[in-house]
Amino acid sequence: MRLYGVLMLGLCLCVPVYAQVQPDPIIDVHLHALSADGQGPPPQSFCAPSTGWAPADTGAGWGDQFSAIFKNPPCAHPIVSPMTDKDLMDRTLTILKRHNIYAVTSGSKVEEWQKAGGDRIIPGLMFNLGPDTPPSVKEVKAMFVSGQYKVLGEVGIQYQGIDPSDARFEPYLAMAEELDVPVGIHIGPGPPGAPYFAADKYRARLHSPLLLEEALLRHPKLRVYAMHAGWPMIDDMLAMMWTHPQLYVDVGVIGYAIPRAAFHDYLRRMVEAGFGKRIMFGSDQMVWPEAVEVTIESIETADFLTKDQKRDILYNNAARFLRLTPEQIAKQQRGE
Repeated sequence: MRLYGVLMLGLCLCVPVYAQVQPDPIIDVHLHALSADGQGPPPQSFCAPSTGWAPADTGAGWGDQFSAIFKNPPCAHPIVSPMTDKDLMDRTLTILKRHNIYAVTSGSKVEEWQKAGGDRIIPGLMFNLGPDTPPSVKEVKAMFVSGQYKVLGEVGIQYQGIDPSDARFEPYLAMAEELDVPVGIHIGPGPPGAPYFAADKYRARLHSPLLLEEALLRHPKLRVYAMHAGWPMIDDMLAMMWTHPQLYVDVGVIGYAIPRAAFHDYLRRMVEAGFGKRIMFGSDQMVWPEAVEVTIESIETADFLTKDQKRDILYNNAARFLRLTPEQIAKQQRGE
């Protein structure tokens, strides 16, 4: 028995122990914690990346036509939304852990997701100016002073036909600048045909990042990023990034909701113009957990990006924007 024990000890000492390799961390600055029916009755199927959108039949309501696309998607292998709130949360958190992702998350379920996901969920306040009465500036300020939220975003006032320099939004920007709260503002695409079925005040001209200019000039210390990078207004976006060096963007929904070639063209324009240090990864995951992975793939397959540029987009730029400490970065690198 003694000899057997010695032999087994020797075997144990000789067998190498392999530690699990933790993937390089990713920061997703645009993720949502919603109910499973947040985009209509589940399941909802989505071709990601998109292969394009069919024209409307003017003899029928566009809302019904749009909904039908998600029940009969024009592709062989769509991503499919979960049936329950719990499955949506669990599948998303599994993907975050698998890829070592930390996500700025907003939506009706954010507190529940934060409780389940711990430090991987960075709570953001989803904010609108209608049709319901929004919380007062005093109320919003208290939410940030208490630490309940870390980011003011997603700000979806574009859906109410309000641009970010509008006087109605001004007091909230002043509060964010005072407290040094990061702000993420929806500037870009909503659902195709949005004003015909989802948001009657939504307008294409509100895609333009130029509408953010006066707000930035009034609040030069404001930390702000344009969600969806103002797609498809690339010239306006480049003009704004040139004129306002504090302005960041995230790739948002265009990482999977437009054809990949079109996304790569848009991303390439920003990088080739010299703005690669201010582009952040954002998945705009709503009810399709796998959209996170599709959007990562859209960055990784961009052959015009160097390895360092991909790391900047997937992590480094957001770590700088969010002002993570060396200790926080080290913890995320360890996947804690």
